[in-house]
Amino acid sequence: MWLNKLSQFSAETICGAAEKIIADNDYLPTLHKMLEACRQVGMPKGLPNPRNAYIEACNKPSPKLSQDWSHAAVYLAGRDCGWHTLGNEVERKAFPLFNECYRQYCDRALSGEELAIDPPKELPETAGKKASRAENLKQLKKLQKLVD
Repeated sequence: MWLNKLSQFSAETICGAAEKIIADNDYLPTLHKMLEACRQVGMPKGLPNPRNAYIEACNKPSPKLSQDWSHAAVYLAGRDCGWHTLGNEVERKAFPLFNECYRQYCDRALSGEELAIDPPKELPETAGKKASRAENLKQLKKLQKLVD
């Protein structure tokens, strides 16, 4: 089970995490503590801790996509968690949801995946052909029926 769970980390990350745990604790680590230590030791530069990422995601104004983010994982976790949830739920409900999404993106970044924020899709070009007068009247009558 340990091998399966730790296989996403490099040997250097695992050794660094083991040294950190052994230096800070009297007992050998549990698998959970080892995974947490590997995440801390192997965290790529620029990735904030979950609490700071949560605060950043909650405090950025809309439109969220046009903001400067400390790391793409923060934006992606906020998007997946739901901006409405982050803006309207109390922290004790919203933070665990955000933290789960953020941890998944952090794990992907740790495994070497390059996370990126996709630019917004462009709106389709409107047809250059204008509707005929008859078509406009037909649409107007449909609207009048809806209103009446």
